[in-house]
Amino acid sequence: MNEEMQEFHWMMTLLQNVDVGLVVLNRDYQVKVWNGFMESHSGLLPSHVRDKSIFELFPEINEDWFRRKCWPVFDLKSRAFIVWEQTTYLIRFPNYRPITGSEEVMYQNIVLSPIVSPTGEVDAICMMIYDVTDVAAGKKALESAQVALNETLELQE
Repeated sequence: MNEEMQEFHWMMTLLQNVDVGLVVLNRDYQVKVWNGFMESHSGLLPSHVRDKSIFELFPEINEDWFRRKCWPVFDLKSRAFIVWEQTTYLIRFPNYRPITGSEEVMYQNIVLSPIVSPTGEVDAICMMIYDVTDVAAGKKALESAQVALNETLELQE
């Protein structure tokens, strides 16, 4: 195997095994790439989702809102961000640590990045989905503890 093929193989292995969801969507919001993270959390094979609309696959996605989030990525070539405080998740995945975790669903932070073609056009975007359930649960627990402390202090006054 020549060196270029070996590097390509490494890159594909890395994309499939990274602990981040990677989805490439074209301008029609059809799925073009679906990595192992997405497969394991959704239960959907890449062959099942390829060339299908993300909105048909996941009707929980608010289409108008998501299109507005993607507009600057496609048309201005700028990144966009969706954080769990804004919306708990884009795609509803169960929390895969139900015994140790207190949350029912996976909290997600998402980065939308333009994929610029050789002609300089943005024909697709890359959606990176990060599992931030532990961070969200910790922040919620801290906020709950602060409320309880304030209530206790108010009772003591």
